[in-house]
This record gives sequence, structure tokens and C-alpha cells, in this order.
Amino acid sequence: MNEEFCSNCKQTMKPKRIDGTYILHEIEHVLHFDRGILYTIRELLVRPGENIRNFISENRSRLVKPVIFIIVSSIIYTLINHFFHIEESYIKIDGAGDSQLNAINSWVQSHYGYSNMIMGAFIAFWLKIFFKKYDYNFFEILILLCFILGMEMLMFSVFSIVEGLTKYHLMPVATVIVFVYFSWAVGQFFDKSKAGSYFKALVSYLLGMITFCISIMILGALMNLISH
Repeated sequence: MNEEFCSNCKQTMKPKRIDGTYILHEIEHVLHFDRGILYTIRELLVRPGENIRNFISENRSRLVKPVIFIIVSSIIYTLINHFFHIEESYIKIDGAGDSQLNAINSWVQSHYGYSNMIMGAFIAFWLKIFFKKYDYNFFEILILLCFILGMEMLMFSVFSIVEGLTKYHLMPVATVIVFVYFSWAVGQFFDKSKAGSYFKALVSYLLGMITFCISIMILGALMNLISH
């Protein structure tokens, strides 16, 4: 071991001080078109199912890590939503008896990264049932959903910006596009040659969202009972 480099890991013994150059390098690394988040977005737009299948089965260095991807994309949507207050015109829960449900809804809106992963678990459950003949375990399906739900957050972000600037109600259009994208991506992941793959993907998505919402409502009711 010398004064500058460790003989085992070959890294500098004392890293350089963090400055503006370091920050710019880190941002460039994250946004880089080659193996960065922009590259990941491009690949998930053109060949989502094939790229995610390749990530799970063969090469995990081409795309951004899935958990990081869904958290970053959810943060982007959360910031845009808070700036434009888009969801206030779509999601309203009235009544004092719904105070706990309001609290849960507020938590979901403030923690889309975590709530998306929780909802992803419900969707993964249904995907595992409908696509049980395929050799993917529950956690591999969760990875699939981290990428897809992350893309959905980015799609909602784009429509939120446009709606915030133009005041046109575009989120229903965004929702339809998200449904289509989910069905296409999941169907392509499992078997793009079968029309049934896309239909089962859509049904799994709807059932996953329904069971997630029911669970939220049950949790809100239980919290109301406990508080009284």
C-alpha cells in the first residue's frame, strides 16, 4: 500500500473533495444516454417487454436499477403534481368520517415511490396467477413492474405539465395511454405473439389496482375504528 492507492482495491486512499465538477459528473452519469436513465427511458418506450426480459435473464448493466428507476420517476411526478396541483381536481374525499382515508390518500400522494411498489405487489400477485405457466417468480415480476410503473409515472408527469400549462383536462387521456402501455409492455414481456397475453395483462392490472384500493379502504376503516 502506498500513500495514494490501496494495494487491494486500487482506489485512492483519500478521495477528492466534493465540488461542482463532482456534482456535474454524477448528474451526467445518471442522465447519460449510454446506460443512464435517458437510455433506459428510450429502451422502455420502444421495446419494454424485450428489454426487461433481457435485464432479468441476461444483462443487468444496460438499464438503470429498477427500484431506483421507479423511485426517481415517482419523485418527478410528485414534484410536478405538487407544483401544478393536478390531482386536486380529480381526487376528492369529503366528510369528517373519511379523515383516516384522507390521511392515507395524502400519504400515497406524497410517497408515490413506496405506494407504487406496494401496488406493484398486488398487480404481481394477479400476473403470477394469469401467467403461471411462465418460469418467473414473484420478485422477477416485481422488477418488471418497477420499470413499467416507473414509465407510467413519467407519462403522467408529461401530461401533468401540459395540463398545468394549458388547463385542459388531459389526465383521463393519460390514463388510457397508461393502460395501453401496460398491456403492451407486459404482453410483450411474456409472449408478444399471443393476443391473450395483452388481455391478461390488462385484467391483472385492473384487478391489482382494485385490490390495492380495497386494501386502502379497509385500512382506513380499521384506523377509524381504532381511533374511536
